[in-house]
Amino acid sequence: MPTAAKALRKKSVARPKNAAERKARINEILRRLDEMYPNVTCALVHRTPWELLVATILSAQSTDKTVNQVTPGLFAKYPTIQDFAALRPEALARDIHSTGFFNNKAKSVVGAAKKILANFGGNVPRTMDEMLTIPGAARKTANVVLGTAYGIASGIVVDTHVQRISRRLDLTKNSDPVKIERDLVKIIPQEKWILFSHQIIHHGRALCYARKPRCAECRLESVCYTRDKTV
Repeated sequence: MPTAAKALRKKSVARPKNAAERKARINEILRRLDEMYPNVTCALVHRTPWELLVATILSAQSTDKTVNQVTPGLFAKYPTIQDFAALRPEALARDIHSTGFFNNKAKSVVGAAKKILANFGGNVPRTMDEMLTIPGAARKTANVVLGTAYGIASGIVVDTHVQRISRRLDLTKNSDPVKIERDLVKIIPQEKWILFSHQIIHHGRALCYARKPRCAECRLESVCYTRDKTV
């Protein structure tokens, strides 16, 4: 009986047979995401592009909740980018200890402040190439800042949620974030890149967990044929 039930589940969602059907499926996924998460945005609390950059650097291997507990006091203590540039990394490390990997993060934040002051007049840059010259800013961080702070669709943010859910939805077969982003930008319309990232991240937090996803509550279930469904 378990084997038969498993076979029935696999047959319940038909896979697209051609390019037109694949495109239609993508459009349906995007439509349902719009219904589920119509107005979502970055969960990191910030007031400026610089604050968002700092928060995003701190969020690596941490949670947005933890970062949001740290940054209000951090930005009150060091209100300007010049304040961060004047810090010794070991001093900043004590302030961000709870976010984990604090020594490396402190070096990145202080280095980012110095770089932005020296090369960009104290303003977080608006291009991917320039962002990638900043300490601590790989493509994920750059996409977060460019998309959320400036509304610039330079690419698609690929965090752990986007990695997992993109593979579950068969939007990519890759596991490397850079390759996943390349796959996604080919099939997701550019005007959707920023919102899509936020929607998938929220979906990963709300329903599509790494373990025991809540598939019975998911509006994407009928267009999803991942093997680890819980229904």
